[in-house]
Amino acid sequence: MCYYPEQWPRGKWAEDARRMVELGLSWVRIGEFAWAKIEPRSGEFHWEWLDEAIDVLGKAGLKVILGTPTAAPPKWLVNRYPEILPVDATGAVRKFGARRHYCFSSRRYRSEAARITEAMARRYGEHIYVHAWQTDNEYGDHDTIYSYSAEAVGAFRLWLAERYGSIDELNRAWGTSFWSMRYDSFEEIDLPNNLVEEPSPTHGVDFIRFSSDQVKSFNKAQVDIIRAHSPGRPVTHNFMSQNTDFDHYRVGEDIDIASWDVYPMGGLLNGRLAAKDKEHYLRVGDPDQPAFNHDLYRAVGRGRVWVMEQQPGPVNWAAHNQSPADGMVRLWTWLAYAHGVDMVSYFRWRQAPFAQEQFHAGLLLPNSEADQGYLEVAEVVAEMKRLPEGEVRGKAQVAIVLDYESRWATRVLPQGRSYSASAVALDWYSTVARLGVDVDFIGQHSDIAGYKLILAPDLVIAEEAFVERLTRADAKVVFGARSGSKTRDMHIPEGLPPGPLAKLIDISVSRVESLPEFHSETVLYGNEAYEAGGWRETVRTSETVIASFDGEYRNGAPALVGSDKARYLAVAANGALLDKVIGDALGWAGLESLPDLGDLRVTRRGNLRFAFNFGRIPAEVPAGASAEFYVGGRTLKPVDVAIWRE
Repeated sequence: MCYYPEQWPRGKWAEDARRMVELGLSWVRIGEFAWAKIEPRSGEFHWEWLDEAIDVLGKAGLKVILGTPTAAPPKWLVNRYPEILPVDATGAVRKFGARRHYCFSSRRYRSEAARITEAMARRYGEHIYVHAWQTDNEYGDHDTIYSYSAEAVGAFRLWLAERYGSIDELNRAWGTSFWSMRYDSFEEIDLPNNLVEEPSPTHGVDFIRFSSDQVKSFNKAQVDIIRAHSPGRPVTHNFMSQNTDFDHYRVGEDIDIASWDVYPMGGLLNGRLAAKDKEHYLRVGDPDQPAFNHDLYRAVGRGRVWVMEQQPGPVNWAAHNQSPADGMVRLWTWLAYAHGVDMVSYFRWRQAPFAQEQFHAGLLLPNSEADQGYLEVAEVVAEMKRLPEGEVRGKAQVAIVLDYESRWATRVLPQGRSYSASAVALDWYSTVARLGVDVDFIGQHSDIAGYKLILAPDLVIAEEAFVERLTRADAKVVFGARSGSKTRDMHIPEGLPPGPLAKLIDISVSRVESLPEFHSETVLYGNEAYEAGGWRETVRTSETVIASFDGEYRNGAPALVGSDKARYLAVAANGALLDKVIGDALGWAGLESLPDLGDLRVTRRGNLRFAFNFGRIPAEVPAGASAEFYVGGRTLKPVDVAIWRE
């Protein structure tokens, strides 16, 4: 439960804690925005209120997750050290008055963040009621990873010197012979903003790499302090949905549990679906976006994942803020559990009647009446008692590669303004999910043993070591368009794309084209014709052509090519074509799947099976004759959940 004792009279704390426990909650997160309350003036610490809050919550039976308050530096700190503020891409300083107003490269802010973290860790590190820690809050929220401050310039130059060793090597990697961009020293290099045209793509991706490393080192400094003073208590960070501004795997190396904040209503409106589908799912959200992120952050946390903030009703921050259908808080909670989440915390306990988030619902209304989310949490708590204990999410047989550097490559060099790698990956994930098949996420660093099928929708920068492991693995592999098209220096590979992937499948890509939304290509696959658009490649190959282009432009050219080991898709596929590609790939890898589930989603955790109906009409659950239902039954109403064991 997300709770803010500093925002409520002390007289409410004991009543709130009692009601949380009566509801069935066991964890409560506090403190992540409380710096000004803890330290209202430099060096003047007021701990008594936080001592009391922790004691009240703990004595009621709640386990406290204590957040470091570094996402909201106080005004006195900004007044004293204005250089800690971030600078946006236009060069404007982002001011005090909200949150996340700091630059990751500010040495002063790093020092102050370490100081407040150490003060909290020393005081509460071994407190009997503090059971876990959260660092900062939502890295990347409000576009705050990239800062263009003077300190960022200096830190970037040092990072480049360490990466390249010599300015000649940087000039080679960045291709500075193009447009007379040559540098004579690292001190001449600026950040890639406010240019007449786009920077060298290597310059752009290196700045993202640098910024990602700044997040990692900033987070690790807090984790190290906490572990020194609070041994044995897990540390987490609450990541965000569909955010690839930094490498979550690398930040995840330093924490014990990955957590993330689940807001499907805004995620739908800001997301990939067409307008007609957004209308269809208006009050339930994209069926696959929450599950996608549960599975991703399970990988980031090396099997351990929490939900730190679950949407309990309408929110305040999207372009429009519709209410979820009654039953969705319950459904989202069970969906999280089914995908391996071990703790769901709701944001927030009580709706705030003031400040920026007063339209953001809580489990309670501002007058402390129970809202709809409260009632649904109570329902989940009662249902949980029916389930056997000890069920854990097992390893899937299908893995999807999510590679952050590849995401950054297409962000800097999209070759088509409508291209979204995030939407492509979610489309591939959704296609597998609609066929009733579970998925894990992997990076190029991950163990790939045991997978039968690996899907790489957008592996633009393929590492030699990963390709070598793929050649030795038993898994079949499907690569999406653009895969292997860039080296780590953001160059076209020697010998043409797909670079090292040619070890798995004999193809070379001689031409690519991004296509406008009003145009579609026709692809012949078996006896059927499918529409595709957005991206097309000209491929030379000695391998089997599984599908080909049909039309007046290079009629018969390969659209899908396959070897015994790998398949390569030379077109941006979605809809019926992507369904066909992935459905056939599952069969090719020897995996069973279900007919298209439509608005139904099924998954499993251990021996338990789950079904979720995101549709507007009842759906039949694909349970066997011997199924024993713990929750729900064979016919599932809209916005409902079934849990059973065969």
